Amino acid sequence: MKQFDTIVIGGGPAGLMAAIQASSRGERVLVVEKNASLGEKLLLSGRGRCNFTNGEEDIQAFLSRYGENGRFLHSAFSRFGPAQTLDFFHRHGVETVMERGKRVFPVPVGSGTGSQRVLDVLLRLCKKGDVRVFRSTAVKALKVRRLPGEGLARVERLITEREELEAGRYIIATGGRSYPKTGSTGDGYRFAQAAGHTIVPTYPALVPIKTRETWVKLAHGCNLRNVNLTALAGDKKLEGHFGEMEFTNFGVSGPIAMEMSSRVPDWMEAAKKAGLPEGSVQLSLDLKPALPREKLRARVAQDFQTSGSRPFSGALRKLVPGPLVPLILELSDVPHDKPVAYVSSEEIDELARILKDIRLTVNGLWSFNNAVVTRGGVCLKEVDPGTMRSRLCDNLYFAGEVLDLNGPSGGFNLQVCWSTGCVAGLGG
Repeated sequence: MKQFDTIVIGGGPAGLMAAIQASSRGERVLVVEKNASLGEKLLLSGRGRCNFTNGEEDIQAFLSRYGENGRFLHSAFSRFGPAQTLDFFHRHGVETVMERGKRVFPVPVGSGTGSQRVLDVLLRLCKKGDVRVFRSTAVKALKVRRLPGEGLARVERLITEREELEAGRYIIATGGRSYPKTGSTGDGYRFAQAAGHTIVPTYPALVPIKTRETWVKLAHGCNLRNVNLTALAGDKKLEGHFGEMEFTNFGVSGPIAMEMSSRVPDWMEAAKKAGLPEGSVQLSLDLKPALPREKLRARVAQDFQTSGSRPFSGALRKLVPGPLVPLILELSDVPHDKPVAYVSSEEIDELARILKDIRLTVNGLWSFNNAVVTRGGVCLKEVDPGTMRSRLCDNLYFAGEVLDLNGPSGGFNLQVCWSTGCVAGLGG
């Protein structure tokens, strides 16, 4: 039976960072990865550009982006936060550029992608630290023994399809359930439960939102900039975001819609408990947030007055992007070929209302196949935030998306991998 000091389950960003840090202590480290190659999901990050952290310098502001669970990361960030992450990759030859929203990307070099550059650093450091890697090796189970009189458990060995492996400690860094084609199929939850851990229910996060309205497909692929999207439950405003959004065949996507997605299950459950009728959770899209409704109405009236015999559909192209025109025509009662000189005052009022408040009924989320990250996971109350060690199993650690931690887009989720992976690898 092969023996190691540390076995890391999962060869993604969190697992590789944990392996690097463990090997830096002189430990004999093994990474067990069920895929044929390492870092498959990392290579997809940002469509290959790899927004690997965020340049927000205010740590409290950074932590607030994870909601209430952000407090758990305070200790990990104090040891290996965004600044240390940047320094780490800079020291190993990765030049970076900061873009909108303080998103940090590797500077492209030659034909290689940013994500490949980041992965190459991790692989090079693993090799330097003599980290062994078993690829195409699926972990079937952890054999866990309860310790008498201590209320704790201990992992005795790891069982793969071919053999059993022993180590002094084990780090679960298997990811969540998002993008299962990359190997993130929730295996880590099963291993954690075997050690006595609670799994907070999981949902897709950073994922497109489904809507009841089927007319959204009329604007499929239309990318909107500088719009407001507001979530409502009945008459109550839940939250709103300004930025980019995209229509899909089944709903809405894009940064501001996906930012909201992780709260959708909570909103729908709260509406149900409050006795609101089905369909009460809605999205309100404001295509012209810079203009109050009356000013927008006046602008539309002026444009129509000067457009004379131009058809209504043609006049709309001055107000909205071309791909959005069929959707506006669907929502308006004005015939598409009606000359704008004959559009009534009441019809102009209605058009201004539509441009300021397109209503969409939330009908759920797309699947984990389309989700960037997973909401939910290993309960944080059962993990020591200073070491990532299990409070229930004395030689078990966690890192990355398997934990109940998720943030918005913009480098926040990969930062969780670097910080928790580093702390788990260093142990304690």
